[in-house]
Order: sequence, then structure tokens, then C-alpha cells
Amino acid sequence: MKNFFKKLRLKRRVVTALAALHFYGNPSTKLKVIGVTGTNGKTTTTTLLYKVATTLGYKAGLIGTVENIIAGEVRDATHTTPDPIYLNKLLSEMAYRGCEYVFMEISSHALDQRRVAGITFAGGVFTNLTHDHLDYHKSLENYFLAKKKFFKMLPTDAFALANADDEHGRLMLEGTRARQFFYGFKDAPDFKGEISSINFYGLELLFNQIYIKSHLLGKFNAYNLLAVWSVCQLLGFNMERVGKILETIEPPRGRFEHFTAPNGVLVVVDYAHSPDALEKIFEAVLEIKQRTGKLISVFGCGGDRDPLKRRVMGKIGAVNSDIAIFTSDNPRSENPEQIIFEMKTDLSMKDTAKVKVISDRHEAIKEAVRIAKGGDIILCAGKGHEDYQEIKGVKRHFSDMEEFKKAYGKL
Repeated sequence: MKNFFKKLRLKRRVVTALAALHFYGNPSTKLKVIGVTGTNGKTTTTTLLYKVATTLGYKAGLIGTVENIIAGEVRDATHTTPDPIYLNKLLSEMAYRGCEYVFMEISSHALDQRRVAGITFAGGVFTNLTHDHLDYHKSLENYFLAKKKFFKMLPTDAFALANADDEHGRLMLEGTRARQFFYGFKDAPDFKGEISSINFYGLELLFNQIYIKSHLLGKFNAYNLLAVWSVCQLLGFNMERVGKILETIEPPRGRFEHFTAPNGVLVVVDYAHSPDALEKIFEAVLEIKQRTGKLISVFGCGGDRDPLKRRVMGKIGAVNSDIAIFTSDNPRSENPEQIIFEMKTDLSMKDTAKVKVISDRHEAIKEAVRIAKGGDIILCAGKGHEDYQEIKGVKRHFSDMEEFKKAYGKL
């Protein structure tokens, strides 16, 4: 009986999606829609693709976590992938405004709930798959299968591009009708990258033996840049110009966003809110950290979300930090102190000694600023671009970057 009602709900969602599709005149067929899915990297990849395309002179649209953009007009985003009615409305407006390309984040929730049913995609990208959203999907296998739905819906004239270095990369494209391509830094048959240099100033890379330089920081961004470069090649863009654009392009808001304070402290704000994303952001910071400086982290875990990742994230933060300040993220209906208690579950005595508990995020940031000296790095993770904090069902304005800039007199 439970399966019957689940199937019924899915049918209703598909009917709703197809009705919206036809109501708005099947707008995706008038556009080249490129979808990007994966645990991490969706926002950076789609945003960089949008910036490259528009700099090249194309009219383009962007649909994602941080914002939706229609030919330069910015609109707030409420979901990574909108509901099918709003999604088709956005695509319809993009087609009407003369957009040629649309770069779109595709979440596992959207795929499971059939929000993109009937959309015609010109290409799809898989970035990676790690522990996330298991409160919804219940298992990593279900999470994988939800992502795989996207590649099964791609038509034969579309391209399917996957990260060959991810253990799920080749499996993700099995059964797709689209043309298959792979990128990576280890064993990629189509788009091969090499890292020449990683430092505080950015990245120096070779993509299929072509030199690429970027202001973006961290190895994880090397993967994002390679994915972007590969898509641009598949779309037939002028690659000489693409390389020059990548040299000047900045990261999206809240994705390894950083500034240097007057006293020489490097402040990094990032959206990392899953174990893998947090681990990668620590790796990126440690790659550029000065030997004598300390790494001070400020982060928490969201309430009413997968509780299994709390102890994992707490361990990652404590192990990789000189001082780790455990604080609130979006506690929602949960008690912040209980969430922090669960974050400390797997800590050794040595790890515990490095942890400060300050559940008020504002006070946690103030403490990080107070103790940080020149040459130190403050990494504030979890909320990134978000400009609110949700506590007991109420959203209050709160921006990590604003808090740091106020504390350092830069606002």
C-alpha cells in the first residue's frame, strides 16, 4: 500500500511537470540547457559556465542555489532546482529574452521528485558523489540512483560528461543514450588535467596540455575548472578566449570567498556543509597555509537534517584545525547545544582540547576574530552565500561574510 501511494505521488508530479511544460510552450527545446549534478561543485561549475558564456557574448541563463539569472537580470533562488511550474516559467522567459544557453543545477531531490520531467537537455555533467542528503534518500545507493535518473533522460544528441576520478563516474553514465565523455586528473580519456602549482595566489594547470591559470584556490576548484573547460570544448566555444576568461574569473558568492584583514589574517567563507565538502575545503586551506600560522575554523551542522554526518564533520574539523569553534548553522527546530554535542561524539581527548563551543554564531565569529593573529587563517564553513539563520522556525538576517567584514571594519 505504501508503494502504491508513492507511485501515485510520482505520477501526479510527472503530470504536473508535463502540464507546466506544455503550458509554457516546451521552452527547453528553444534553448541549449546544460544540467550539472553531483554532491559538490554544482554552483561553482554552473556559475563559471554562465560567466564564460556571457563574457564570450552569448545571452545566457543561470538556475541554481545562489540565484537565478535571466540575460543579466538577477532573481532570488529558493531551491537548487525550482518546482516544475516555476522552472518552465523561468525557461520560457529565458527563451523570450533571447538566451541561447542555460546552465542549471540539478539536485537529487529534484530528480527524485520529477521536477525536471520532460525538460530537453543539450548536455549533462556529473561532478562527484559523497555522503549527503541521506536523511532524505536513506542510503548512498538511493542517492546514486536518483542522480543517475538525470543521465538516463538525456537524448542521443546530448553529451554526458563525468568525473572519471570519482568512483561513481563511469557507473553514473552506464545506460545513458547520450555521447559519453570523461574528465579528470588521474585517468581521463577525453579531458585530462594536470596541476602545476597550487598556492595562495591561485592555480596553474594544464588541460590537455594547454596552460590554464586561475585566481580560484584549492584542488577541488581545479576539478571545477576542468569540468567548465571540458563543457566549453564540447559546446564549441573559442577555447583561446575561454582560457583568458578563466584567468580573470572570480568564484561565486560564498564559495571559497575570501579577503585579507588589515592585521594579515586570511578569512575564508564557504558553503561546505557535508563531510566531503568540509574535508575538501580544509585540504584547500591547508595547501596555502603558512607554516607558522594557525588555522581557526568556525562551523556547525544544520538541524532537521542528516544527523549521521554530525560526528563525521566534527571529527574532520577538529583534526584539521589548530582551534575549532563549534557553533550553530541553521538549527531549525532542534536545540543547537544537542547538535554540537553530537558533533563531539567521536573526538579523542587531543581533538577535544582544540575545540571551543560557542553556540551563538555571531559570538563564535567574534571569538575567531579576537584570537586570530597575522598569518593565521579563519575558515568559516556551512552557510556560504546564505544571508539568514533559521532558529525555531524563524529566519533572521545573518551573513558570515558581513559579520567578518564588520568585525574587521571593512563594512
